[in-house]
Amino acid sequence: MELRSLGMSDIKITSIIMGTWQAGKKLWVGIDDAEISRAIRAAFDAGINTIDTAEVYGDGHSERIIGQTLSDVRDQVIYASKVFANHLEYSKVIEACHRSLKNLQTDYIDLYQIHWPSGSFGSKFVPIEETMRAMNELKEQGKIKAIGVSNFSRVQLEEAACYGRIESLQPPYSLFWRFVEKDAMPYCIENNITILAYSPMAQGLLTGKFGPDHKFAPGDHRSKNKLFKPDNYRRVQEALKKLRPIADRYQLSMGQLALAWVIAQPGTCAIAGARNAEQVIQNAEAAKADLEEADLDEIEAGGRMVTDYLADDPVLWKW
Repeated sequence: MELRSLGMSDIKITSIIMGTWQAGKKLWVGIDDAEISRAIRAAFDAGINTIDTAEVYGDGHSERIIGQTLSDVRDQVIYASKVFANHLEYSKVIEACHRSLKNLQTDYIDLYQIHWPSGSFGSKFVPIEETMRAMNELKEQGKIKAIGVSNFSRVQLEEAACYGRIESLQPPYSLFWRFVEKDAMPYCIENNITILAYSPMAQGLLTGKFGPDHKFAPGDHRSKNKLFKPDNYRRVQEALKKLRPIADRYQLSMGQLALAWVIAQPGTCAIAGARNAEQVIQNAEAAKADLEEADLDEIEAGGRMVTDYLADDPVLWKW
């Protein structure tokens, strides 16, 4: 699989990244540890070298599954983890990083990211200068190799960049959720900051597997996704009808088409989650697609059937 530079660092990541929120189990249903472990290993075997996780995914459970699964090939993979919004004070960043290192069974994390801006989810406000001081210290010590941020606006990203080199921004980004294009993407392109798009398949919506009357099981966080609200969901179903013939022309699944579109955007890689090895292999295949310009335009037009009616809101969920 094609390798791309992470920002201006010497780290090389794959255009498709394995996402492991689901491996933490919390806010998901029907997740099996053994099956997830096989999926993570299948990602490695399929050429995906980059695994994204976070301390908050099951309170470290996702990280521990990754550590157990890939410890024998640690030198061949890129680990990206995140410190949560309630751990952004200097000492707490250091402590959180050490916990993640232990969970991942490693002595360094390739990309360490600030998961949400300070103050998110009712967390205590901590000046970004303090958080970045800890991140820079961890980098100087070799415990992390690069610094990234997640869910930051352009203004927040620019402020963080005043205190250290930021290599990546991780926003929600898909055909059906494109706020980052209006906000931080131009800044990222100008400053060689890689965009790591999460929910590139709109949490499964772009796979086409959810019918008009779909109901989520109790405890599934996707029920809070704004795209699943009735008016938006109706538009999604209409857009999928327009996109399906394009996928068929390329002999791609709907999910693969969605991933191929994301990684065709400037400076952007896609974080794709999966519940099993079969889904991982399907995701990896999307990296081989070569979409023509006219088809990219047609795909965008399909996406706008949804995005033209959304409010300018960076947050994908209504918690």
